[in-house]
Amino acid sequence: MQKQNKRAKCTGVKFLVCMYELGNKADSDSDSDPSGETSESLEMERQELLCEVKKKNNTKVIQEKMAKTFSCRRLEVVSDSPAAADFKERWPALFCEAEIKEEFRRITTISLEQTFMYKLDHYTPKLTTLMKGKGGVVGTKLRPFLDKLSQSLTIEMRREAVIRSLILYLGEKEEELFEDCLVDSRSDATQHILKILVVHVGDGEDPVDVSILLEGKEILSGCGTTAKACALLMGLIYALNLAYPPELRYTFEVFQKIFLELDGIKLSPKVQTLKLKLLS
Repeated sequence: MQKQNKRAKCTGVKFLVCMYELGNKADSDSDSDPSGETSESLEMERQELLCEVKKKNNTKVIQEKMAKTFSCRRLEVVSDSPAAADFKERWPALFCEAEIKEEFRRITTISLEQTFMYKLDHYTPKLTTLMKGKGGVVGTKLRPFLDKLSQSLTIEMRREAVIRSLILYLGEKEEELFEDCLVDSRSDATQHILKILVVHVGDGEDPVDVSILLEGKEILSGCGTTAKACALLMGLIYALNLAYPPELRYTFEVFQKIFLELDGIKLSPKVQTLKLKLLS
């Protein structure tokens, strides 16, 4: 599996963190972290984390150690661009829902899932109206999702339908982000650079598992819903400093700049137009 070698540009707080970390690395006069820790003591903390993640009911200790080692972890990501699977082996504590959210907050100061879901729900009525007005081939592709949205749905099902239809509305393909499969015919993870795997028991049924695949490996399972998986994927992209896939550049731009309100001043013409319509 060929590793994605293009990395996303750092923006906002993320940019400042990256520049600080790289500047700190360049300072050859000191081996110390800003907190007073040395590279040796932080490596010891990392080694202890490998043991702590194997213990039960240990969330507080893990969170404290992850916070303490944040600077060296970010430096490793920014300077070395490690493969996702290799980084998971070194920092397994990061690859759970709670710590992905915490790492995102450390990088951006923003609450990942809360912000993403709030904005998704907030814009759903206007997005639905915009999609209903779409004609042509895209309008035809949107029709099944719009029909679904007109029914009585759970909030999870509505969010999924809105995200899938948003991808189509932006002129991109939902299958570039989502891989739908049945339990007895799961997709081969090695075939995917970046994908959300949605597993169903039968056609048309709610998913029984939602996983995130990165660089040919299943990086996170048990995401619960497709909308949550999208939010957690954004968290992983920031945590690993990954590039957005070019075939979904507008979708991820909306996730970042409209749903998470990060670097929202610089928008592509297409997303700028969408934002103006949402705010009108």
